[in-house]
Amino acid sequence: MNAFLRWLIWLALTAAAVAICFLWIDRPLALLANSYSTHRETFDNLTHIPDLLIPAAAIAFVVCGLLALAGWAASKCVSTAALCSIGLIVAEAVKSQLKFMFGRTWPETWVRNNPSFIHDGVYGFNFFHGGPGYASFPSGHTAVTCGVISVLWMLYPRFRLLYAAIVLAVAVGLIGADYHFLSDVIAGGFVGVSVGWMTVTLWQAWETKRLP
Repeated sequence: MNAFLRWLIWLALTAAAVAICFLWIDRPLALLANSYSTHRETFDNLTHIPDLLIPAAAIAFVVCGLLALAGWAASKCVSTAALCSIGLIVAEAVKSQLKFMFGRTWPETWVRNNPSFIHDGVYGFNFFHGGPGYASFPSGHTAVTCGVISVLWMLYPRFRLLYAAIVLAVAVGLIGADYHFLSDVIAGGFVGVSVGWMTVTLWQAWETKRLP
């Protein structure tokens, strides 16, 4: 089975999981998280894990680019840092377009009195609506985290247990703090993994053709 067919299968599984969560899991889980709002700070702390990724990605990309301009031969570590940066930046761009496309309202009201499931009973997608109040799907935090983690997962597989723990912590924080529905997190994970997978595959294809 080639990689493209495997990606299509994962896309279908992700779509099915999102549909199941949308119909039967997202709302009761959001209500459960809201009932534990006194513990929100604990969950909120977990959501800050990816906060430094975007500036770190920009810095890493510039440093790697300057090393390349200076004529330094790229080691695996330097190449990995550059690929992680590309994966994160692309995941950030892709999730922004998808948020606009799907226009999903949030579990709770956070931005400019936005309509939400908990506060207003509003639940669903508003395609191509736009605006910060309609940007719950997919989860950006999950997308950018997985955009980096998936690159590391493929190139440094011996630390996969740590990578899985990081993604799980971010996901638990986002859902536990009621920042996102479960289906948002699932979709964000798929976006990030897809971007990281494609980034590494493109790099490996280029490396293969470059070799004599």
